[in-house]
Amino acid sequence: MEAYLAELNDAQRAPVLQKDGPMIVIAGAGSGKTRVLTYRIAYLMDQGVDAFNILSLTFTNKAAREMKQRISKIVGSGEAKNLWMGTFHSVFAKMLRYEADKLGYPSNFTIYDTQDSHSVIRAIIKEMRLDKDVYKYKQVYNRISSYKNSLITVKAYFQNPELQEADAMSKKPRLGEIYKAYVDRCFKAGAMDFDDLLLKTNELLNRFPDVLHKYQSRFKYILVDEYQDTNHSQYLIVRALSDKFQNICVVGDDAQSIYAFRGANINNILNFQKDYEDVQMYRLEQNYRSSKNIVNAANSIIEKNKTRLDKIVWTANEDGPKIIVNRLLTDGEEGRYVASSIFENKMQNQMDNGDFAILYRTNAQSRAMEDALRKKDIPYRIYGGLSFYQRKEIKDVLAYLRLILNPKDEEALKRVINYPSRGIGQTTMDRLAIAANQHNRSMFEVIQNLDKLDLKINKGTQTKLENFVNMIRSFAIMNETSNAFQIAEAVTKKTGLVQELKKDGTPEGIARIENIEELLNGIRDFVEGQKELADATGSLSEFLEDVALATDLDNDTGDDDRVALMTIHLAKGLEFPFVYIVGMEEDLFPSAMSMNTRSELEEERRLFYVAITRAEKQAYLTYTLSRYRWGKLVDAEPSRFIEEIDEQYLDLMVPQDDYKYKPLIDTDIFGDDIDKSKLRQTKPKGGTPPPAHKPSEEQLRKLRKLKPASPEPSKASNTLNLSEGNEVEHMRFGKGKVLKLEGSGQDKKAEIDFEEGGIKKLLLRFAKLKILS
Repeated sequence: MEAYLAELNDAQRAPVLQKDGPMIVIAGAGSGKTRVLTYRIAYLMDQGVDAFNILSLTFTNKAAREMKQRISKIVGSGEAKNLWMGTFHSVFAKMLRYEADKLGYPSNFTIYDTQDSHSVIRAIIKEMRLDKDVYKYKQVYNRISSYKNSLITVKAYFQNPELQEADAMSKKPRLGEIYKAYVDRCFKAGAMDFDDLLLKTNELLNRFPDVLHKYQSRFKYILVDEYQDTNHSQYLIVRALSDKFQNICVVGDDAQSIYAFRGANINNILNFQKDYEDVQMYRLEQNYRSSKNIVNAANSIIEKNKTRLDKIVWTANEDGPKIIVNRLLTDGEEGRYVASSIFENKMQNQMDNGDFAILYRTNAQSRAMEDALRKKDIPYRIYGGLSFYQRKEIKDVLAYLRLILNPKDEEALKRVINYPSRGIGQTTMDRLAIAANQHNRSMFEVIQNLDKLDLKINKGTQTKLENFVNMIRSFAIMNETSNAFQIAEAVTKKTGLVQELKKDGTPEGIARIENIEELLNGIRDFVEGQKELADATGSLSEFLEDVALATDLDNDTGDDDRVALMTIHLAKGLEFPFVYIVGMEEDLFPSAMSMNTRSELEEERRLFYVAITRAEKQAYLTYTLSRYRWGKLVDAEPSRFIEEIDEQYLDLMVPQDDYKYKPLIDTDIFGDDIDKSKLRQTKPKGGTPPPAHKPSEEQLRKLRKLKPASPEPSKASNTLNLSEGNEVEHMRFGKGKVLKLEGSGQDKKAEIDFEEGGIKKLLLRFAKLKILS
């Protein structure tokens, strides 16, 4: 047996050793599915399958790179270079570059990111003089995106009266016209957006049988990771490519299907056995990542879903601590609790910042966490915020590079033609745009032919336009013999970009120059890295494609030791020793917008399952009694998902209601001449404000593990006299023995072994303890 196969358990080894035929691997969280995929590819190559005949589709480019590195160690880097491996978008962008001419595109077509697409749609809405409050450009973009992913082309849209009627009902009767104008404008600019990369691949494989035959014959073995997250368009591509040999292996977990909002269809994995004959099914059920408490808690959640495949995830790992549930008053207090907990865990367990992740349902929740982490001087990184490549100065440099490669790219041209300022104003740009539309030419071509067109542009401005075109063309000539770094370096110097930024002596201006420097460093690294690949040259086109298809997580080098903050959707596929899942409240998680149907609620539950299973050692759940949402303080109640976890896996650390406001001003100044008998009693006596949220008694007992109140509660003792060895009593944890004291003054803590609660570390200034002996 090959040495690497000995590293697999029996369940993992079985799918690796099946060479031919369709197969599905149902892989529970942390069960080693990446290892199975990696070793299966290595095994196929060991069995004589040519690397050129293997196609492997992954969820992120980062995952593909890591898999390739592992395979290189087994079969050698020379052969691993020849694998077609990457995300759907990156692999099919590569295919489209080879075949672009068949669809009327240049091989160096631009890939528009979301910002570019938004910009085009905004311009179309403005030109059509539509109400921008009705035709909101982001909504229009999302609608067009969903059409493309459902393979509804412009032609199919206008052949479907129901779709047109639905848009008319939503007061957007001209949405089809916008869709057509958007598609036409992208085509004229030689550009595809992300959705086109899949739509055009489907068009290629369906309209050109010779192309389909070529790639079917090439990809004799196909492997697809995260199959539960494929949408209809991706599903059809995989079906078409695998139809000839049917050597297809899909790996996924129905319990982690969380991308329905992007068009992912869980039925792709649920119905896989109906699509192919004699499908072999394998289950990976042993979790290597998490402790028993976390695995069992996650199982107790996901079993509430009706739509799922049968599997029992288990682990041989130690029990580990229970999942800690804590209730806080506000989101600010929630942030402070999480930051303090991270700080304490770091000190007690000698952990790095990178061992901690804070997960939330919406990006807006990060603010309170950031504030609290900053005050504790804990470095952090937000994933999914403004990525490096979305910063203005970086987008400016990239726009120049895109224009060099594809002069038809109008979004790039409009961005940089007058930056740095060349005296080319908006009136000139409007005239160029009108002429481009009238003559059905790109703006760049219009500028090249100014002498043949009467655009009423003065001679001075014409000269500036011609100089700009000549500069871009000179870069294009240089591009024929230079790599991406050499071109980018020349652009930053000769366009005047850096000189423009140097005029701004503020810290922000300096930071922008440093960002451009970092971009050049990144391009140099990219060029060096491409030398290791078989069919790569380090060219500008390769670099721009890599940037266009990069995700926020792909850009993470992992060098910085920082706490990770991200939405749960972004956390998929990652793991951390300590995970804090914050905002566990109804209408936030599960989201109020995702509870209209059972399928939506089940997706939210799968999302919670993903969140819990990111944790290796310890998971924390926090919720608040009130939270600011849309600038208003609203009452909150605990998420139903907390109640769905089997209680034996939870440690409920809910504090007692001992809050009392300490006035900041002397109440005597208000006098005492109010006749209190005439006032309605609207507040509870004793001066304690009502809680922001009042759960039912039954809910309180469940979430706090409170016993019914005894008629005479024991009074707390003065804990200043506490000594090691003292017997004490606590309202919630019962009787216990003091094991250790540490700290002094306000920070004095006691480690106590309670009969009911186990060992707890309590801050004495808050602890309600009665000293028994």
